[in-house]
Amino acid sequence: MLLYMSNSARETTSTPLHSVSVAGAVVREDGRLLAIRRADNGTWELPGGVLELAEAPEEGVAREVWEETGIRVEVEELTGVYKNTTRGIVALVFRCKPAGGEERTSAESTAVAWLTPEEITERMAEVYAIRLHDALDGAGPHVRSHDGRQLIRQQ
Repeated sequence: MLLYMSNSARETTSTPLHSVSVAGAVVREDGRLLAIRRADNGTWELPGGVLELAEAPEEGVAREVWEETGIRVEVEELTGVYKNTTRGIVALVFRCKPAGGEERTSAESTAVAWLTPEEITERMAEVYAIRLHDALDGAGPHVRSHDGRQLIRQQ
């Protein structure tokens, strides 16, 4: 059966809008993870940002990590997909390993640090810390949703 929807019917239907972002869970050989303190709100998070339209996700995460931290990375694997249900942001998180560069801040970061998993838990909100912990567990890719403040527990 072929279903047809006219243009006028499509125009009256609300289409959800989403933004796609990428973030790097950069893990050093000693197990420390790369984190930034954001310039706009002072929170600790993974380096990352909005994926550009013509950019592959792996290219985007490498670019974002470099821009925000001065660290070049090799992208290894997708470890999670995270949706902020309030803001309509879908974040793709990739485990990466450092491949050069030196830590530096940027217009988007006021601090760059290599943190232990325990320090991640202490400094980051759960909705961001879980992304790094997921990258370490090797059981991904994980798929999770949150409302910007807390994870939405799935049954």
